[in-house]
Amino acid sequence: MVLAKSWTMVRHFEGAPKLEDFKLIEKELPPLNDEELLLESVFLSVDPYMRPYSKMALKEGDVMLGSQVARVVESKNPAFPVGGYYVGHAGWTTHFISNGKDIEALPANWPENLPRSLAVGAVGMPGLTAYFGLLEICKPKPGDVVLVNCAAGAVGSIVGQIAKIKGCKVVGSAGSEEKVAYLKEIGFDEAFNYKTVSSLEEALKRASPEGYDCYFENVGGKYADTALQQMKDFGRIAVCGAISMYNDSVPQTGPYIQPYLLFKQLRMEGFIVLRWKKNYPEGVKQLLEWVVEGKLKYSEHVTEGFENMPAGFIGMLNGENIGKAVIKV
Repeated sequence: MVLAKSWTMVRHFEGAPKLEDFKLIEKELPPLNDEELLLESVFLSVDPYMRPYSKMALKEGDVMLGSQVARVVESKNPAFPVGGYYVGHAGWTTHFISNGKDIEALPANWPENLPRSLAVGAVGMPGLTAYFGLLEICKPKPGDVVLVNCAAGAVGSIVGQIAKIKGCKVVGSAGSEEKVAYLKEIGFDEAFNYKTVSSLEEALKRASPEGYDCYFENVGGKYADTALQQMKDFGRIAVCGAISMYNDSVPQTGPYIQPYLLFKQLRMEGFIVLRWKKNYPEGVKQLLEWVVEGKLKYSEHVTEGFENMPAGFIGMLNGENIGKAVIKV
């Protein structure tokens, strides 16, 4: 008998998620049928997308959505031997049963000395989001100036480094001096703390007086209103997230963007990384290669203990992490 522990969403979040919005439950899993396997979560991912998607995809009482790196602990499917590691999408749970069609194997050439947690980080969904969002939508060219906000997060930190690999000047903003120091450590040309500058407009101008060719957007709101004014003609904007707006119960109002798009002839496009799912193997191969070569550096903010998963999620939304936030079971 295997007891699976899971975190459920008691109620839809009103404003910022709170600990009392979650409930820990236990459920006895049935014996395996032929072709099935039992997996145990080793690392679980917490990501900003879970905040808006919980409202769109979940009912009250559902297990929170999300992915994990999991190990096969029992198998009745010869294609999935015990001991193998896979990325699953079973939500916030310690154990789950799969038929093997809804999990992805870690690359066969995964180095032994590389944390498997990177399969839900720099070499997983966040890394792929950075890779495809930047290269397919912003299409940076050598010499371009790229602006990234939330730049010390799981996605932003990878975006900036890929832009440097592609020969760009990279400007990043983050919410603490420690994060700014990290951005400089991983190769950002300019970095500033958006919380302490007297004027975001002036900070952006100082970092790149000539403006910006590409803008990788993770924040939305008033930041975006200011950044759009700094774009060069024919600039490209990839809209990956809007974390500053996810907890709003009343939508923010602000300057209208159409004049900037029109007179600067900008191209602004939102995206969900699943658009490129068929190309994931190419992205994973390249990201893993860059990590192994040392061209792509990573940082992880690890919360120990499945029982602390809601606190880890809330901390990530509050910006406590540098790099990828993960839960270690």
